[in-house]
Amino acid sequence: MRSIWNGAISFGLVSIPIKLVNATESRSVSFRQIHTEDGGRVRYKKVCELDGEEVPQAEIGKAYEDADGTMIPITEEDLAALPLPTAKTIEIVAFVPAGDIDPLQMDAAYYLSANGVPAAKPYTLLREALKRSEKVAVAKYALRGRERLGMLRVVDDVIAMHGLLWPDEIRAPEGVAPENPVSVRDAELDLADALMATLGEVDMSTLHDDYRTAVEEMIAAKAEGGEGVAPPDTGEERGGGQVIDLMAALENSVRAAKEARGEGEGEQGKAEAEVTQLTSRARTPKSTDTKKSTSKTPAKKTAAAAHKSTAKTAKTATKKTPAKSTATKSTATKKTAAKKTTAKKATPRKRTA
Repeated sequence: MRSIWNGAISFGLVSIPIKLVNATESRSVSFRQIHTEDGGRVRYKKVCELDGEEVPQAEIGKAYEDADGTMIPITEEDLAALPLPTAKTIEIVAFVPAGDIDPLQMDAAYYLSANGVPAAKPYTLLREALKRSEKVAVAKYALRGRERLGMLRVVDDVIAMHGLLWPDEIRAPEGVAPENPVSVRDAELDLADALMATLGEVDMSTLHDDYRTAVEEMIAAKAEGGEGVAPPDTGEERGGGQVIDLMAALENSVRAAKEARGEGEGEQGKAEAEVTQLTSRARTPKSTDTKKSTSKTPAKKTAAAAHKSTAKTAKTATKKTPAKSTATKSTATKKTAAKKTTAKKATPRKRTA
């Protein structure tokens, strides 16, 4: 790979000659601008605003535009004279845990290659020190006319450097989060967790640019005299757009993810059962309400049963009481009649003279 910058890593008093190599490359399909009437290339010409003449690259310099529009010429000699200690040096300033670097700061990535045989030993020393410490190095370097911030880490057996944005270049996320307060239920979080678990992990090497593939196929088809490719299914007929029922969308997403992963019917049935259970939990009233309603129902039934039992006992008692009193009266009447008969027999009759 062709190096884009030569310099050295400054590691304390240790200097490591290195070459800077691009670690990434763009695979996107590029297009040219054409004149639609005849297909001719449309090119840009660098023209001077004062005389209207085209200016060759050798006569083009740099200038800083002041607030009032005045151009202040800046030469390469002016820039070279600046006190920039990192002009040819990647100066390590600290070693920090990788978690201390905000991913928002990540920029371009480079590989650092040892430049020459003498650089192999100190290069390997720094690489192994980074491995054992499980830290990354924060460094300053200059590239393309400006000083930059970088992070050095180990990738396989190579030291890689990620360009970092300066902290003041990261914009605060003001006005980005939803303004209105939103509450999320535990059941919704459970379904989201189930969807995350179903999607699982992925081998990053298997991911590819589907859009680029489609563009290349379309270009090949048109090059052979065809009409390109059929427009893709945008999913509008499947109801794509604003999500109305969040729970239903999560439930369907879990099932679709299971089907996409090609899991068996047993696993699919298990997943559907889990989703149904989570969904029912989201739509079931709170446990306190259930307890209240459950406790009220038996109480009403018990009270009704007690009322019926009391009424039945009272009715039975009412029926039995008259019979008892009647029997008592009958017995008393018989005793009274017996007393009268005895009294009659005991009274002597009067004799007539």
